[in-house]
Amino acid sequence: MSLDHDFHLHSTASDGTLAPAQLMERAALAGIRTLALTDHDTTEGLAEAAEAARRLGVRLFPGVEISVTWNGMTVHVVGLGVDPADAALQRGLAGLREFRDWRAEEIGRRLAKDGIPETFEQARALSSGRLISRTHFARVLVERNLAESVRDVFRRYLVRGRPGHVPGQWAPLGEAVGWITGAGGQAVIAHPARYPLNRGQLRRLGQEFRAAGGVGLEVVSGSHSADDNRLMAIHAQGLGLLASVGSDYHGPGQSYLELGRLPPLPAGCTPLWQGEALAA
Repeated sequence: MSLDHDFHLHSTASDGTLAPAQLMERAALAGIRTLALTDHDTTEGLAEAAEAARRLGVRLFPGVEISVTWNGMTVHVVGLGVDPADAALQRGLAGLREFRDWRAEEIGRRLAKDGIPETFEQARALSSGRLISRTHFARVLVERNLAESVRDVFRRYLVRGRPGHVPGQWAPLGEAVGWITGAGGQAVIAHPARYPLNRGQLRRLGQEFRAAGGVGLEVVSGSHSADDNRLMAIHAQGLGLLASVGSDYHGPGQSYLELGRLPPLPAGCTPLWQGEALAA
């Protein structure tokens, strides 16, 4: 069963709307007993989350979601069970956050040039001075009634060919996986069905990922359909990757699914938590 597992959650340390302790409390109330906090390119929220998890009696794996550039596109790799004190991991994440800071300012400049001023200042306020993501800009534009939803903002303003698009310059795949494994963690490709990849490209991504030391594929994701889950299960088996589950939860009203609503893994998968590192 996977209904009480969730290995992909976000807090206010990146672009979630709940503080790490609040997130742990909501997860526990939803019946989740094994989980990971995986904020974008930062481990800042882990200490607060760990303290809350101990109090609530839930099992927390320290995690992170690392931004990767592969084949000219952005891919996300989740690291589970990492040591947040690992120096190489923190150096790598610090470099990604530096780019994020510049990108946020550049998005603000480009939107202002398109007639939408002061979005950077509002996005920074929403982030409470922490990491500023495109999601913060999306929430700003929704609040200004310039779009109906966060997803609508991405389509109209933040993707290639739109006024607020700034291409990502992220970590190479092998480097990101190396940071995770070097920090004692397990690397998982996040929400693979969301990437515009055909079957052959996804297989090549999986092969390069496994060769670099990656071990898992997020088979069940909050952003996947039931058909996506079944197809990703086939890919995981064919690539020899363990199967993970993750809601990609960002907070109430900001997520694909509410906590505790993930479907079980399709038959035939080997769950990630049966692997040596996460089963310990």
